[in-house]
Amino acid sequence: MLGVVVGIAELVSRYRDAPKEALYTRPALLYVALNLAASVLALALIRAYDWKFGATGAAVEWTQVMVGGIGAMALFRTSLFTVRAGDRDIGVGPGSFLQIFRDAADREVDRLRAQARGSTIGQLMQGLHYSKASAGLIPYCLALMQNLPDEDQQKLVRAVLLLDKESIDDDVKVLILGLHLINAVGPDVLKAAVKALGDKLK
Repeated sequence: MLGVVVGIAELVSRYRDAPKEALYTRPALLYVALNLAASVLALALIRAYDWKFGATGAAVEWTQVMVGGIGAMALFRTSLFTVRAGDRDIGVGPGSFLQIFRDAADREVDRLRAQARGSTIGQLMQGLHYSKASAGLIPYCLALMQNLPDEDQQKLVRAVLLLDKESIDDDVKVLILGLHLINAVGPDVLKAAVKALGDKLK
């Protein structure tokens, strides 16, 4: 279970706007299964060699479970050495093997989420004026959120400042603005904000 929880937490943390969808793909499920298998294998080896880690009595089994689960996750994310390839440092070891499946899960989830996000943004931001939406939606969405980290708020502000400088059509800008807001606060908060402000954004 420790292995499963770690695998799920890693995937969910990458897709905060729709964490459930991050788990409903084959690569994501395989990634979680690999974490599970690693923990089970570690526990099996610990039991086979009867390693007790200094524990006695009933504490032995719990200690073995904890060491097996946490130890496998730590080992599975380490690099034995680093190789320089062009301008990149590539870690070689169990961690690089796991990275392959994490990257595959990322790409699969990205493709699925892109379709849903595009449809949602197209409906929510239709008919909104970019300047009014930028001036009204951003502070309103941030005010709705009570515990949004400062780092995420600053990231949103920087993204919008860059968007303001882009020489693209305002109809496209307002869609991109919606995507930035969904990344920061999620689709439900954005829907509530657009509904509340209504015609003031048009």
